[in-house]
Amino acid sequence: MAMPQTYQQEATEEPQKEKRLYVAIWRWHFYAGIIFAPFLILLAITGGIYLYKPQIEAWMYKDLYYVAAGHTAVSPTMQVEAVRQAYPEAVITRYRPSDEPTRTAEVGIVEHKVSKTVFVSPFDGKIVGDLNDQNKLMQVMKKLHGELMAGKTGDRIIELSACWGMILLVTGVYLWWPRNTKSLYGTLIPRFTQGKRIFWRDLHAVPAFWLSLFTAVLIMTGLPWSGVWGDYVNKAATSAQSGYPDQLWGSVPESVIPTKAVAEVSWAAENMPVPESAQKGGVQTLPLEQVVNIATERKVPAGYTINLPEGEKGVYTVSVFPKSPVDNATLHIDQYSGKVLADLRFADYGTMAKAIEIGIALHEGRFFGWPNQLLAALTCLGLVGISLTGLIMWWKRKPAGKLGAPALPKNYKLMKGVAAIIIAFGLFFPLVGISLVAVLLVDLLVIRRIPAAKRFLGA
Repeated sequence: MAMPQTYQQEATEEPQKEKRLYVAIWRWHFYAGIIFAPFLILLAITGGIYLYKPQIEAWMYKDLYYVAAGHTAVSPTMQVEAVRQAYPEAVITRYRPSDEPTRTAEVGIVEHKVSKTVFVSPFDGKIVGDLNDQNKLMQVMKKLHGELMAGKTGDRIIELSACWGMILLVTGVYLWWPRNTKSLYGTLIPRFTQGKRIFWRDLHAVPAFWLSLFTAVLIMTGLPWSGVWGDYVNKAATSAQSGYPDQLWGSVPESVIPTKAVAEVSWAAENMPVPESAQKGGVQTLPLEQVVNIATERKVPAGYTINLPEGEKGVYTVSVFPKSPVDNATLHIDQYSGKVLADLRFADYGTMAKAIEIGIALHEGRFFGWPNQLLAALTCLGLVGISLTGLIMWWKRKPAGKLGAPALPKNYKLMKGVAAIIIAFGLFFPLVGISLVAVLLVDLLVIRRIPAAKRFLGA
């Protein structure tokens, strides 16, 4: 009995639909790769270097970080006073006590609008040396990694690249997915003897699959720092259950200043409002020794920084970045009375904030020590390799005079289905949505009206 015509059509059209869907997704993957691969390579290299910040800085600045041990210690006030005398035109901004037997103390200053760190021997109060904060290698890596050394504009470009990196990851897994073979070769193991095209394809796709989960974790744990998506998530995470816990404040007056404006603090503490000191006429500001004692009594982990009060209503802000996010601490202390006005710990975070803080520790390679660093570094190295092999693959197959993009599918009903998936990404990642609208407008208003552009782009 003959198969009904409608069934025959469906049986014939189904493989064609699958093929057109594959080409449509391949096209998105291609364009995203060509545009954002250079940024992803930069992110992977700078991030991979920054993972080893503790080891690199301890080696690079060993003459500033370490001194011979002494028998007696000089008080924090005397250490800061030594810096004040050595830099009479500077403003003292922060103090970091020595946290190792031979480690120097650090005093942050701003001199002629330049931020510096001065290193002081805790044993005799002598100045060991100073560093321009912006010139430190890890600070340069951080600026490149987070904002391309270009401020807000660079931050948006990096965020957009990371978001499109997730789209590249998802579309790449779809393209990799084995359809007509059950062989391990070409899916889980690269093929090295079937020609250069297969070689480069497998060298791109197979490692990308193996690293896909780690790459997704690395991207998603980095996005909380971004300017648009990160700010939105931060507000969502810290506004749960009416914001930060009520017991942090009591009847203490709050300012409208977020904590990140006065100190470098953990992600979950960035938007915590800074409380105000209860100003009292004729009362002197609390000496640093007492602030150190308060931090010790409150069991703040070693390695913390004390940011000095700004103005008469300012507070001492104590913050620390320990290896484990569970030990995070941010304290605001009245500069006159020594009263702890706010004490935010990991236990006070909401569920989302806790998860993100753990993710950030993973991203920075400090959650479970050197294995965390190594795993993240291998992922960064793999991401560089995947991006480079993708570019090499494109360059080798690119026709002369054309970009070499996969041909545009003619089935516009199918394209609407693909667009729905991409729009979902656009809603989750706002900058992706904006970029999609921009690309659509350029395509409709410019490229489609210029025959040479259409031929070059394969539109």
